[in-house]
Amino acid sequence: MPNNAVFAHFARPLALALLATACSQSFAAVNDAPLTPQEGSHWQKLPTEPYKGKQDDIYFVNQDLGFYVNGKGNIWRSTDGGRSWQNVLKQPGTYFRAIGMVDARHGFAGNIGTGYFPGVTDSTPLYETTDGGDHWSPVTTIPGPPMQGICAIDVLHPDAHNPASTIIDAAGRVGGPARLLRSVDGGKSWSNIDMTPWLAMIVDVKFFDAKHGVIFGGTDADLEKSHAVIVTTDDGGAHWKRAYESQRKSELIWKGYFPSRSVGYATIQNYDTDTKVTQRWLAKTTNGGKSWNEIALVDNKEVTEFGVGFANAELGWVGTNKGGFETTDGGAHWNPVAMGRVINKFRILPDGKHFTAYAIGSDVYKYTSEQLPDVPDAATPVHVDKP
Repeated sequence: MPNNAVFAHFARPLALALLATACSQSFAAVNDAPLTPQEGSHWQKLPTEPYKGKQDDIYFVNQDLGFYVNGKGNIWRSTDGGRSWQNVLKQPGTYFRAIGMVDARHGFAGNIGTGYFPGVTDSTPLYETTDGGDHWSPVTTIPGPPMQGICAIDVLHPDAHNPASTIIDAAGRVGGPARLLRSVDGGKSWSNIDMTPWLAMIVDVKFFDAKHGVIFGGTDADLEKSHAVIVTTDDGGAHWKRAYESQRKSELIWKGYFPSRSVGYATIQNYDTDTKVTQRWLAKTTNGGKSWNEIALVDNKEVTEFGVGFANAELGWVGTNKGGFETTDGGAHWNPVAMGRVINKFRILPDGKHFTAYAIGSDVYKYTSEQLPDVPDAATPVHVDKP
């Protein structure tokens, strides 16, 4: 658990978008005015319940059925591609940080746990539904030491016709300690892997098959000492090797995304307030994560990076506290794009030659060629379907 000084240092740049109103006075000086986006954004805001802060994850099983979660203990479900949402769980004291579905009825939601964010009283790391989200129960079959919290869930479907073959990886947490929960049988059984020999905190995880995977995080639980780090495994998590480490202090990898088996991107968060470093970077791999190079995002010290997503190796987006950035040339150039603030997670669904993308942060956005209805600003109450 981070001490109060480290927590304050980590949280300060995240501004009101990240924590509850009770902590907002510490962050009032941060400039979060959005950058001016280019015209013609394909991202359209969906009609969701207004939320003061950064919502962390969204998952769509198919073009119609999707779920999103947030730090107020809410899980929302849509059955019409995001046009309307139903609140299927309201559980104050739980900070839902991640969600992943095995199929339309079976899925998992991760809680960041106690001792990190104010107001979180729930120490259960992982919840499960077997009825499409109507009910959620704690997972009680995790062996070994308690998992303190989860920041990311990766779901891999080796055989779409056999849910029992689904591989699930749930990892965390930011601020430490670093552990990885693994299931290779659709959630029937779990392994609990201590990741502290390789890194101190985990924010994201991605596996390509049962053996090959990537984890993103930081080298030290004390953010002032941390470097951004990426580790890889070729044996299902038994052993790991460091594929990338930043040379700057006060950094961690926040999110990663692989649009193909070989090409991947990762956002690098920097919280160094003592130097004059202003450039913001991403890490990029073209060999499946074995090695990474840094690519420039923007020269602006006020920018804090969050989620990253790519429709293919060239077209992609990064979410920041200042709004979104878009590239059409694999990260060589970036331009501001209208897609909301603090976008933390992207989910992209291919559909033949086309795709549908979802992004979640302060609001929920959808990228589609279909014209969506206008959505009021988040400050204006909107109609949201409830049970």
